[in-house]
Amino acid sequence: MLAKALGQQIRIRLVESDAIGTIGVGEATIPQIRNLNHYLGLDEHEMIRQTKGSFKLGIEFSDWGRIGDRYMHAFGDIGQSLGLSPFHHYWLRATQSGHPHSLWAYSLNQQAAIQNRFGPLERLGDSRLTGLRYAFHLDAGLYAAMLRSYSEARGVERLEGRVVDVKQHSGDGFIQSVLLENGTEIEADLFIDCSGFRGLLIEDALKTGYEDWSHWLPCNRAAAVPSETPTDASGKPLMRPYTQSMARPAGWQWRIPLQHRVGNGHVYCSAHLSDDEACALLLANLEGPALTEPRLLQFKTGRRKKAWNRNCVALGLAGGFMEPLESTSIHMIQTGISRLVSMFPDKNCDPALAAHYNEATRFEYERIRDFLILHYKATQRQDTAFWRACAEMPIPQSLQQKIELFEASARLYREADELFTEIGWLQVLLGQSITPRAYHPLADAISDAQLAEFLDHIRLLINRGVASLPNHHSFISRISANFN
Repeated sequence: MLAKALGQQIRIRLVESDAIGTIGVGEATIPQIRNLNHYLGLDEHEMIRQTKGSFKLGIEFSDWGRIGDRYMHAFGDIGQSLGLSPFHHYWLRATQSGHPHSLWAYSLNQQAAIQNRFGPLERLGDSRLTGLRYAFHLDAGLYAAMLRSYSEARGVERLEGRVVDVKQHSGDGFIQSVLLENGTEIEADLFIDCSGFRGLLIEDALKTGYEDWSHWLPCNRAAAVPSETPTDASGKPLMRPYTQSMARPAGWQWRIPLQHRVGNGHVYCSAHLSDDEACALLLANLEGPALTEPRLLQFKTGRRKKAWNRNCVALGLAGGFMEPLESTSIHMIQTGISRLVSMFPDKNCDPALAAHYNEATRFEYERIRDFLILHYKATQRQDTAFWRACAEMPIPQSLQQKIELFEASARLYREADELFTEIGWLQVLLGQSITPRAYHPLADAISDAQLAEFLDHIRLLINRGVASLPNHHSFISRISANFN
């Protein structure tokens, strides 16, 4: 993105070592990645082919509120607003009179997802209802290789090597250069730290500090393993167009379908579950044979106290970590780069720019943090010590206020440019049994007959739209065939 945006104005050198592994489990994305791909000029179908990817319409959550519960955080709209009142207020009014259909009956994405359908659909007929909003499941390693080729073709220099020392200017503490294992010294005006949890520049050199959020998000381990793709009842590969998140006794398990395998992982709290138990539980809940032994990862949820310190900007895991519950990791790299382009400095790295960057980054992290905490806090599970602790834990005041407002009147408000919309919050709140006591009075402005007709018409359009879509696996096979 830097090469695309700034072109010949800057020289970009990437120091990277093949001897140092990557986390490489970020295989699920959210719809904003399409904006990045579009900006870069990447062909979407070619990207799906090269990354062995699939399409993603949302995330299905199982057993989070109670064992046996199931709901989806689906992308895209749900229903249609009427006048000044959002759709869910009309739906809530109807449910008080015995309306039989769930909120998700009015989600095009959810209805397509559960029927394993996907295809281009920009709008539902000539109505105001929007079409499918989607993201991708992709092989992160293959996506990285694709972006590497793109970058090198636009002048980015890649240097193989390990950084063994960091030199700082004596006066202001700015980073002057990095020294590689082979003796090469690289000077620069701006350094971007992508060195993962270690934070080679932002922490080891600049001592920036870390804000620990593990008291709110207690999971600190993950076991990851790929498995063979299962088949459906007809013997065809089962490739669901959504991510699965299944709550477990001390955490949760992800399942991400790709063309050549399924990505699986178990995120858990080591205070309640051993590594061996976590791996055994993961392997016991695969849909196909494991392709490797599970790989163990350790992390601490939180963020650097400054994402931009002096002439260093931390991106990705170097800047902080949010567990992959809502597939935000790649997105937060994307927004970090977007902010950097917007606030790109001169050689002096004005502190005012850095301060604004840090404030915007703090806001983004905290709002995503609150959304993730909601999944754990809004549980009625009492079957394990882990879930009892989650239900009882104190939460940030910003989240408490949002829950209380929704419980009182079903109102939701998106603050500034926080990532998750009112519709996203709505689905998790209702999906985990936080039910409002009232709805907006404006929803009473139409008659019962008008309300029934309004709801029936939306469901009719959604059902027609879903019926027009091909099978997800068939659509991907068609994409691959067109490139062969």
